[in-house]
Amino acid sequence: MDESTTMVDDPNVAPDDDEQSASADGGKESTFQWYVLKVQSNRERTIRESLLKRIRREGLSEFFGEIVIPTEKVVETKGGKKKVRDQKLFPGYMMIHMELNDDTWYLVRDTSGVGDFTGAAGKPMPMQEHEISRMMGKPEVGEETEEAQPVVKFSVQVGDIVKVKEGPFESFEGSIDSLDETSGKVKVMIEIFGRSTEVELEHWQVEKV
Repeated sequence: MDESTTMVDDPNVAPDDDEQSASADGGKESTFQWYVLKVQSNRERTIRESLLKRIRREGLSEFFGEIVIPTEKVVETKGGKKKVRDQKLFPGYMMIHMELNDDTWYLVRDTSGVGDFTGAAGKPMPMQEHEISRMMGKPEVGEETEEAQPVVKFSVQVGDIVKVKEGPFESFEGSIDSLDETSGKVKVMIEIFGRSTEVELEHWQVEKV
């Protein structure tokens, strides 16, 4: 999520004495929480840039941290060539790390394209740890912590009848038995010599009938 994550303040710059004492006393830093914003779909990046500009212009950078558009990497294949792109996990939503007060609330709500904070009875509700992990695409406690691999975008689903476009089984037809989003492989049940046989193929080798 490099493209969709920006720190308003430089994390490498040491805070001054006032900020250090505030953090030590559970002050400023402890008041930062993650919130979810409802925004106009397909305008997420533009709205994010508008927020960043307004934060700098209004001199409120000390009250804001990251603004994130949750994405995942998706592999698409066209003409046999693989292309990895970022796909929004939650179209129409973004996450913002901030201190909520009258000024910051008004700045966010008054930004074009922002609908509202998610919450109840008109009150913004901060996110819980498990919600942050899920929207960030981070593993839950106990799950594998290896870097997530791009997932493949399939044009077929389990149960679809497909035709093999190339390879040793070209022109054969069968049904999709399973899909592997990580490897991009599909398993197809093809009838060969009167027997149903499982064949593993690349997803771009088959097309829906």
